Amino acid sequence: MKRENFQSRLGFLLVSAGCAIGIGNVWKFPYVTGIYGGGVFVLFYLLFLVIMGVPVLTMELAVGRASRKSAIDAYKALEPKGSKWHIHGWFCLIGCCLLMMYYTTVAGWMLDYFYKFITGAFEGIPNDAIDGVFSAMLANPGEMTVFMVIIVLAGFLVCSFGLQKGLERISKWMMLALLALIVVLAVHSLTLDGAAEGVKFYLLPDFQRASEAGLSKVITGAMNQSFFTLSLGIAAMEIFGSYMSKEHSLTGEAVRICCLDTFVAFMSGMIIFPACFSFGVEANSGPALIFMTLPRVFVNMAGGRIWGALFFLFMTFASFTTVLAVFENIMATCIDSFRWSRKKATIVCCVFILIASMPCILGYSSWYFSVVLPNATSGGQILDVEDFIVSNLLLPLGSLVYLLFCVSKWGWGFDKYLAEANTGTGLKMSRAFKPYFQFILPVIILVILIQGLIIVKPAG
Repeated sequence: MKRENFQSRLGFLLVSAGCAIGIGNVWKFPYVTGIYGGGVFVLFYLLFLVIMGVPVLTMELAVGRASRKSAIDAYKALEPKGSKWHIHGWFCLIGCCLLMMYYTTVAGWMLDYFYKFITGAFEGIPNDAIDGVFSAMLANPGEMTVFMVIIVLAGFLVCSFGLQKGLERISKWMMLALLALIVVLAVHSLTLDGAAEGVKFYLLPDFQRASEAGLSKVITGAMNQSFFTLSLGIAAMEIFGSYMSKEHSLTGEAVRICCLDTFVAFMSGMIIFPACFSFGVEANSGPALIFMTLPRVFVNMAGGRIWGALFFLFMTFASFTTVLAVFENIMATCIDSFRWSRKKATIVCCVFILIASMPCILGYSSWYFSVVLPNATSGGQILDVEDFIVSNLLLPLGSLVYLLFCVSKWGWGFDKYLAEANTGTGLKMSRAFKPYFQFILPVIILVILIQGLIIVKPAG
C-alpha cells in the first residue's frame, strides 16, 4: 500500500505542532511558571528547549522519514541485523494508548467547561461556589463519559478519512483557529486594569524571586517542562516524519515546530497572568489554575461568559489536536504491523480507547483510590498513575532510546542520522554536535528520568 504524504509543508508543520501543543502548553506551562517565579523560569525553559528539545525531535523525525514507516517497522527497517531496537516500538504503541486513556478525559473536561460557559452555567454563581463546579463534574462519571465519548468518536471519525482528507485538513483549520483565538484572548487580557503587573511577573527575570522558589528547582523545572512539552519518546512525532517529503532539512522543521509550540505556551501565559493580576487571583495556584482559578476571573469580568467560552474553546482545540495526532499514530502502527485496513483500524482502536478510558473516569468515583507516587506530595488517582507512567517513565526512556539509536554504532548510527537530518534545504545539523549528542545529552535525559522518579515536586 502506497504511503500517504502531507499535501503541503504548512500541513506538516501545523499537524506536528498540533501534536506538540497540548495540555502541557496551555495548562501546565502557565501554572509551573507561576510556581517557579516567572521570568527566570521562562529564560531557562527556552534555553533547554534549544539544547534538548530540538535535537531529540530531529531524531524522531529522521527515523520516521528514513524508514517511511511507523515506529515498530521503522526500527526493523533501520536497525542492524539481529538487534532488538524494534522492541521499543511496542512500548511506543503502549505509551500512546496509555496517554489516550486519560488525555481523552481531560480533553472532555475542556469541552465540558466550554459547554458550561457558552450555556451560561457560571452566571450568577458566587466566587466561593466555583470550585464546587469542578468537584461536581469529577463526582459525575456520566457527565465525564459523555464528553470523553464525543472527543474519542470525533477524533477517530477525522482519522478514518486518512492523512490528507482527515487529519491534515481538520488539524490545519483547528490550529489556525487556535492561533487566532489565543491572540484575541491575549490582547483582551492585556487591556485589563493591572495587566502590566502580570506581564512584569511573567516576563521580567527576577532572580530574587527565583531564589526564593529555589534556583536549582527553577532550573530543573524548566528542564523538565522543555523536554515534556514536545511529547517526545513515544513516536508521536516519528509518525509524521514518515509522511514527510525530503524537500526540507529536519533541523529547520524541528525549529519551526518548537517555535509554534513555544508561541502557544508563551501566549497562554499572556492570557493568564495579566488576568490573574488584574483580578487579584494567585497565579501560582497550581493545577487548579484552569478549572478553579480562571473561572473566577471570567465570572467577574465584563463579558465573562463569552471570554470564558472562547478560552475553553481554545483549550479544547489545543487538546483535540494532540488527540488527533496520537490516534493517527496508534492507527498507523496497527495498519503497518497487523496489515489492517484503515477502516478496521478505526473501529478496533476506537472501541479499545473508549473502554480503556473508563478507569480514569471511574477513578474519581466508584473506582476511587489514593496512592502516593514517588515524585508527588499527595495521593494520586488512576489518572495520576497513568500520567506518571507516561510522563516520568515512557517519555524520557523512549527519548533516550531514540537518541542512542541515532548516535551509537550499535544502532542506526550518527552518520546515517546526520545524512537524513540534513537532506533538503534549510538549517543543517553540524557534525560538531556529535560528542554532545553521544556523551552529554544522554546524561541530561537520565537526570530528568531520575528526577521524575525520586524528586519531590512543589505542592499545588
